[in-house]
Parts: sequence; structure tokens; C-alpha cells
Amino acid sequence: MAQKIPKPTTKQEQQKTNKATNAKAKPKAKAKPTTAPKSLAGKHPGGRPTAYKKEYADQAFRHCLLGATDKSLAELFNISESTLNKWKHEHLEFSECILRGKESADARVASALYSRAIGFTKEGCEKVFQFKGEVVRTEVKEYYPPDVSSGIFWLKNRQPGLWRDRQAVAHEN
Repeated sequence: MAQKIPKPTTKQEQQKTNKATNAKAKPKAKAKPTTAPKSLAGKHPGGRPTAYKKEYADQAFRHCLLGATDKSLAELFNISESTLNKWKHEHLEFSECILRGKESADARVASALYSRAIGFTKEGCEKVFQFKGEVVRTEVKEYYPPDVSSGIFWLKNRQPGLWRDRQAVAHEN
């Protein structure tokens, strides 16, 4: 007949009950060391082989240049995000390619945002129109004025202490 153990009410009592219960249990057998036999020396240590391929580094770089996130890279390679993170830790070239691609894409976006915030002139644009029944093509310069929204976004992120949205809250007693 099994002995009933009352349910403990505090953590200390619970720990004492666990120790008493474990003391009565049979001791577990010691695990054998997991060393590979000499005949398997130099071969894969076991487990599922990695799906990583060296060409994935270049693919990841090109996709990151286009704005890929870790989630979209994982979908591209048909793996989970945790596997992608494992690959980044295990394969230095893969990790560096992802980092270089993301930094390059971020720099291009920052440059475009800055240009849009201050305004710019684009050369080499072609304008097509009709004059006296003939199609005329001419090269023009297009001027893009500064964009207020881009300027605000830039300043809020670059100088948040000066440009953040402040909400004044008045306290009355």
C-alpha cells in the first residue's frame, strides 16, 4: 500500500518532501560515456546532418541587399529562425554576408531618406511631348522639393532629445 504524502504549503516544506521522496527512490544507473568507437573516428559525430551549403552565404547577401529580414531568410532556406541563428554562429562567412548586406541596404535607405528630406535634383530624365504633330524627346532636370515628413522622421531618430513628440501633462492638486 502506497504511503500518502500531504501536499506541502511552502517552498521549504515542498523541498523537504521532494528530498524525502527521492531518498526512497531507487538510485539511477550511471550513464555510459558517449565516445565514438575508433572505427568512426573522423566521421560525423551523429545526429541529423546540417542542411547548410556554402552557396547560402552569397544568396543571403543578395537577399539582404534587397531588404530581407531574418524571418524572410529562414523562409527562403526553408528553415526555422532558430536554425538560421545557429548557422550564423557556426558559419562566420554566412554571418558576415548577412551583416554586410543589411548594412549596405540600410545605408542606401538612409541616403535616400536624407536626400528626400533636404530635396534634390535628378538629372537625365526624359520628357516626351508632341510639337506640331511630331513626337519630341528631350532631356530635363527634375527638382524634388524637401519633404517635411522625411525631415521630421530623420530628426526624430537622429536627435530624439530635441525633436521627439512631447506631451505636456498638467497635474492639478
